[in-house]
Amino acid sequence: MTIAFTTLGCKVNHYETEALQSLFKSHGYDLVDHKTFADIYVINTCTVTNTSDSKSRKAIRRAIKMNPDAIIAVIGCYAQIDHETIAGIDGVDIIMGTTDRSRLLEHIETYKRERKQILEVKDITRYKTFDRLNVSAFEENTRAFIKIQDGCNEFCTYCIIPFARGRIRSRPLPEVIAEAKRLIASGFKELVLTGIHTGGYGSDLDDVTFYDLLDQMSRLEGLERLRISSIEINQLTDGILTMIQQRPVFARHLHIPLQHGANDVLKRMRRRYDTAAYLAKLEKIRSFLGDIAITTDVIVGFPGESDAEFDEMVGTIKQAAFSEMHIFPYSKRSGTKAAESDNHIHGTIKSVRVGQLLQLNEQLASAYREKIKAKNQTLSVLFERCDNTQCYGHTSEYIYLSVPSGDNLRNTFHPVKLIDANYPQSTGAFDKV
Repeated sequence: MTIAFTTLGCKVNHYETEALQSLFKSHGYDLVDHKTFADIYVINTCTVTNTSDSKSRKAIRRAIKMNPDAIIAVIGCYAQIDHETIAGIDGVDIIMGTTDRSRLLEHIETYKRERKQILEVKDITRYKTFDRLNVSAFEENTRAFIKIQDGCNEFCTYCIIPFARGRIRSRPLPEVIAEAKRLIASGFKELVLTGIHTGGYGSDLDDVTFYDLLDQMSRLEGLERLRISSIEINQLTDGILTMIQQRPVFARHLHIPLQHGANDVLKRMRRRYDTAAYLAKLEKIRSFLGDIAITTDVIVGFPGESDAEFDEMVGTIKQAAFSEMHIFPYSKRSGTKAAESDNHIHGTIKSVRVGQLLQLNEQLASAYREKIKAKNQTLSVLFERCDNTQCYGHTSEYIYLSVPSGDNLRNTFHPVKLIDANYPQSTGAFDKV
């Protein structure tokens, strides 16, 4: 039978889809594109905003329209939060939340026999164990992601994820290492550690910490680059910074969410730091790691964000000198504390402010790349794709660039120097040293 997957949302969702694809392929199912006719459609949903919910529903209806006789399985965060609405969509056959997704294969086989809607959404607040899914290959990427934990304990006022994913649950360290070894043996040269609250790994375990995981991962034979997908500012200990400094396998890039640069807004968000602490830690990181790239996330137009608070954020961002930002206009998510606010920012104001930060982002990204270029640094590039004349890839600093090449360099590392510092795509030349 043919099966097609649609994935919405974050890297964790994409990891989980890859794991399910591997599971179904190993049981004889043929994987096809989600835009084509299939016998089974699986929609892995997102619920981070009300808009995400709407996109998830559209994806469900699109699959039903593609083949009204297909088995339609809806899984993931939106299914966990609002399975009643999904169950009311005519044509949905299987609904699963964010637990026990390895049983999807079993549920599909059951549905084939009984033709009765299956609903399996557990109380996530009572779920204490890591949902085991394994990946041995990724369909398109040259880097592989490893999910090391699930859930979050922070309960930021804008975020529904703790209610969709539950509390932190860490994957046993031997299982992480075993999957890493399989991926390395499959030819992946860069591994990316990911999760809902990645740096929280081990906080629910008695004898393992995130430091321990990084220590063992960074010693794996055959691994050429190790990247942390995201980490909170207060989880970057001196010990972790020292390890990154001393072991070349670590990518020279950290993604550290800021979310906002005004202290009063950070308090309303229920973030656990202020701008002074954040900037001081960035200074310490650079004292350890020099010109390491630091990227971030920021939310624009959080309820009550005044002109002065937006200006304060701009000032904080300039001081932080990020190498790149991911900029998100605040979007209401029903069920969160922030959604209950009565002072939401008008969409036009948000759009103007987003535009200002996009301009600032381009300035900061170009400045960082110019600094690297001026120092004539040799950069290690993992090439991800090639056409007839160019090859494209990311440096350790996560700078995206191209070099002229008639060879297929996909999934190989090469030393490169920047020729220009254009953002978002720079140009390099091979370093012949």
